[in-house]
Amino acid sequence: MSDPPPALIWFRQDLRLADNPALAAGTGRPVLPVYVLDDAPAGRWAPAGAARWWLHHSLAALGEALAACGAPLLLARGRAEIVIPALADAVGATEVLAGRLTEPWARERDARVAEALEAAGRSLRLHTSTLLREPPTVLSGSGKPYTVYGPFAKSMATRGEPEAPLPAPDRLRPAKDAPSGDRLEDWHLLPQPPVPDWAAEFGTIWTPGEAGAEARLGRFLAGPVRDYAVNRNLPGIEGSSGLSPHLRWGEVSPRQVWHAVREAIPGDVEAARPFLSEILWREFSYHLLWHRPEMPDVPLRERFAPFPWAPDAALLRAWQRGRTGYPIVDAGMRQLWRHGWMHNRVRMITASLLVKQLLQPWQEGSAWFWDTLVDADLASNSASWQWIAGSGTDASPYFRVFNPVLQGEKFDPKGAYVRRFVPELAALPDRWLHRPWEAPETVLAEAGLSLGRDYPRPVVLPEEGRRRALEAFATLRGRAEPAA
Repeated sequence: MSDPPPALIWFRQDLRLADNPALAAGTGRPVLPVYVLDDAPAGRWAPAGAARWWLHHSLAALGEALAACGAPLLLARGRAEIVIPALADAVGATEVLAGRLTEPWARERDARVAEALEAAGRSLRLHTSTLLREPPTVLSGSGKPYTVYGPFAKSMATRGEPEAPLPAPDRLRPAKDAPSGDRLEDWHLLPQPPVPDWAAEFGTIWTPGEAGAEARLGRFLAGPVRDYAVNRNLPGIEGSSGLSPHLRWGEVSPRQVWHAVREAIPGDVEAARPFLSEILWREFSYHLLWHRPEMPDVPLRERFAPFPWAPDAALLRAWQRGRTGYPIVDAGMRQLWRHGWMHNRVRMITASLLVKQLLQPWQEGSAWFWDTLVDADLASNSASWQWIAGSGTDASPYFRVFNPVLQGEKFDPKGAYVRRFVPELAALPDRWLHRPWEAPETVLAEAGLSLGRDYPRPVVLPEEGRRRALEAFATLRGRAEPAA
């Protein structure tokens, strides 16, 4: 009996073997696993510096796992609508299997790939791989997309538990006569000399790949998950899951995470709810991006279009480099630069300072996060920045202005986080750690600290920043939202 025609498995944001519906759909056939580096359609939303570091190591891990299963990963670079049909033709694949993506540019590219395949008598079959539910399937009773998280989450709950995750294949049959692919090293995804290795610490914090995701999830389930509701807000301890980059690259699926949390806290719905709500917020972000593809660039609430931002390159640079004079903010921005990640509570504090007290456009903050986060995700990044800026469909009110001093004192009261990432302040007593400019000169001298030399004074004082923010917001009063 002759072999059935092979299938081409197109890996994208699902760099794993377990719970990979596209891979499972190829069971019983020879397969050609492929990853295509195709930055052109994404433009400025192609993976940036930190994300490319992660991608390199994740692809290396995926390649090893697939090779161990008997079907090596082929790496190719170029326009997917050209590369994918050519590879399918080379091995005689009648079908290309992939996980569905939500980014506007990816949806347009998939349409071009499908058209090219159909012209050759082949097909592109997309599967639910990165989400619990596909955005077009989650609509209100009137058939409209959700714009508020609460009703969206309730609607998701009425649909029952997500499907059980699929097992990883034991063995794969490789397609015959597969062409040779690129070497991962030749893609230069890692920092290249003479540029300094800004990712030098990344590998001490992160282990990209499916095995790394499994280990990170196991560590979370072994302890932090039960106290997540409180500890997730404390950046000085390991109270959050750290799963965001693994989810972003699909090294673990949301279904796997969902069911693992349920099993770790059996029968205790309330204990599991805080973390599972974060999974649903991620789903909601993708829902918004699917139905509002302009979200990465344009305020979703039109009344914010004329907001009087005051772009200032010096202020933006101080924020980017962790030199604002606010210890909790500077600790977060330095953690971001050193580790490619920032604690979620601190993300909110740093973002609020930028767009409110400093009146810098949220798009500038979004762009910096896009370049420096290993978990840079277009849906979550855009939705979260619009949330903090007040311009999202379901956003924090603009007049809710985080005071970075009070936030620091509340969520890092002993200063473990600040002292780790802003070591020049380490000798300050807790009382003055989050407000060093108010410390007596004798205290500063005892700590060996000279403000303006060793550490900056605040770029704007808290009350002045709040006043500026509220005055800017006041200019929008009377501007009604357009009718839906």
